[in-house]
Amino acid sequence: MRGSIDGLESSAPIGMMLPAVFADDDLAQRFVGGLDEVVAPIHGVLDCLDTYFRPSLAPLDFTQWLGSWVGAETDGSEPEALLRTAVAAAAYLHRVRGTVRGLAEAVRLAFGVTPEITESGAAAWSARPLGPVPGEARPRLHVHLRLPSPTPADHHRLDALVAAARPAHMPYTVQVTAGDPAERTPQT
Repeated sequence: MRGSIDGLESSAPIGMMLPAVFADDDLAQRFVGGLDEVVAPIHGVLDCLDTYFRPSLAPLDFTQWLGSWVGAETDGSEPEALLRTAVAAAAYLHRVRGTVRGLAEAVRLAFGVTPEITESGAAAWSARPLGPVPGEARPRLHVHLRLPSPTPADHHRLDALVAAARPAHMPYTVQVTAGDPAERTPQT
């Protein structure tokens, strides 16, 4: 938390800005010295303002607030490193929202593990009209996450994350299992 720091000197002392008649006035210098002590943290924040908008450098409480400001998909229980990464990637995730890549990246940022995603969509090109329509007739989305030691809270977090990041019309299911994230089952 930021606040007053004993002995912090102002980067712009008010006493130096007073008219010359007050330069030797002890009462005036002590009075503005007290104001300098109150204003010094504000000057410190303003001097370093750009670092407050960099999630890697900002104080943790400000990074959490910044995450709510930019719409980062966080719930407050993430480790600090994952929180900072999710806040930094929020703008990118909004650009790819609703895509498999965007959903996979959102889950990876929240859990630190890349999920297996299967969905019904497809795309194809043909020079001849009236060809077969690619994909499946019924939309579906399934997200499978392998964690070393999953908990019921992980299933709930994944469900909430997929509900927020999926295309609005897409029905979905989620699955969290124990296992090594590196071990993948072959996709059919």
